[in-house]
Amino acid sequence: MNPLINQVRDQLRGSWRFRWLALAAATGIALVGWLVVFSLEDMYEAGASVFVDTRTALRPVLQGVAVEQDVDAELNFVRQSLLASPSLRRVALAGGLLPASSDDRQQQLLLTKMRQRVDITVRSANDREEDRNTAGTIYHIAYQDHDRARSLRIVEILLKTLVDETLGGKREGAENAQQFLQNQIADYEKRLRAAEDRLSEFKSRHIGAMPTEQGGYFAELQKESDAAATVRTKMAEAESRKATLTRQLHGDVAVAAAAGGTPSGGGAGPKGSLDTLSRIDEAQAHLDDLLLRFTDAHPDVIAARQTLEDLKRRRATEIESLRKGDPDAAATSRASTNPVYQSVQLALNQVDVDTADLNTELAQHESKVAELRRYLNTAPQVEAELAQLNRDYDSNKAAYGALLVNLQKARLGERADSAGSVRFDVVQPPSAGFGPVWPRRKLAMLLILFVALAAGLGLGYGLNYLYPVISSSEALKAVGVPVLGQVSAAFPQRERRTFRRDLWWISLATGCLVVAFGVAVMLSQAGYRLIVSGSKLW
Repeated sequence: MNPLINQVRDQLRGSWRFRWLALAAATGIALVGWLVVFSLEDMYEAGASVFVDTRTALRPVLQGVAVEQDVDAELNFVRQSLLASPSLRRVALAGGLLPASSDDRQQQLLLTKMRQRVDITVRSANDREEDRNTAGTIYHIAYQDHDRARSLRIVEILLKTLVDETLGGKREGAENAQQFLQNQIADYEKRLRAAEDRLSEFKSRHIGAMPTEQGGYFAELQKESDAAATVRTKMAEAESRKATLTRQLHGDVAVAAAAGGTPSGGGAGPKGSLDTLSRIDEAQAHLDDLLLRFTDAHPDVIAARQTLEDLKRRRATEIESLRKGDPDAAATSRASTNPVYQSVQLALNQVDVDTADLNTELAQHESKVAELRRYLNTAPQVEAELAQLNRDYDSNKAAYGALLVNLQKARLGERADSAGSVRFDVVQPPSAGFGPVWPRRKLAMLLILFVALAAGLGLGYGLNYLYPVISSSEALKAVGVPVLGQVSAAFPQRERRTFRRDLWWISLATGCLVVAFGVAVMLSQAGYRLIVSGSKLW
């Protein structure tokens, strides 16, 4: 057989030993619980509903220009007006709930209990919360009391208070709000004028040190510093470009321009003579012509060759002077007439112009930075004081304007209320059921019965756990005791009859407990209650 089944069977056998004790405990718990249920007082609930209609012809006209009544705000107002201690005390006295001769502590305790039993709910007329403003609102007032007639009386008083005094309270509250707004407007008008005077006096006293529209002192100082740094960067770039163009003008470009220049026919140098390159070309042509007629040893050939060598040395000297930046060398070497040389020279001249402009701009920015740094100790303080004055002025101005708008809306809303912008209709007069709403006795007694039976079973199992017995060879083997053999009962029929008799008696006792539950339910339905004072059952 399954060991788990054996274990369960052993537990049931062990718990069976305490069956009568468990049944007695269950019976005691059930009886005590039922007596507690019978001792609870009946609670009756009375309720009434009133429909609040704000869908009048004035609502579309006043939308946005007058103070509109919010449904949630109205609910809070109703709760505060009806459930406040003064109003609730008047209702309790009128309903006979609060004895006039009781002390303050007792009255406060009774009012607290009464406040807990009053329930005011609000819902849309078509049960859709998003349509509350268009479909109207229904307020439901409910009150629970041990006396049905008294619960009806309390609900009637609350309903009458809601309908008769709510609009009057709203008008009184509107008047108080208008008076408060007028006082606040006068106060803020004085503050606004004082703030304007302080701001005007401060600006006239610190003229020239005010922050500009581009920003405050530190923003302007940072802007000028960044602009000066940008100009310095541009100047560095211009200087680098100038150095590069200068190297090109006095380097390979100049040499290439001087060497690649074309004769200008009668081009003259600074003194009206031919440039060196033209004279070299003429000397070379003259030498070639002489070599056609004479030998190398002829004196004219030797003289012409010497002249050509002198001119070449002179040309090399001019190129070297051109490399060093001699302006006369550029003219005598014909480099100044080369387009490439001219373009480099123009670019270099433009760089010089840009550098001069950048120097002027840098001087302006540095002058502005120096001027701003002179105000380093005073400008931030002036700026901070001006910001504080502006904040005060803007705050007072905004509050003053808002108060004026709210005052106009409050006045228009009061006139709208006087014209009938809200209407109350009682849709459910005060009523109460004849049966109590609490406690639910049948359900409570049924739960007590189940709890009692469960407690009895738990008691039997717990006693078996505290005082265990071995009822089978399998249980003996489970604890490690070797089993050599098993002897069966001498009279098994007698044991089975005894078990059936005990089972019949325990079932009969349990059935009696169930019958007692049925009798308790019938007595509860018949209206029998247990009165604690005098221990009298009626």
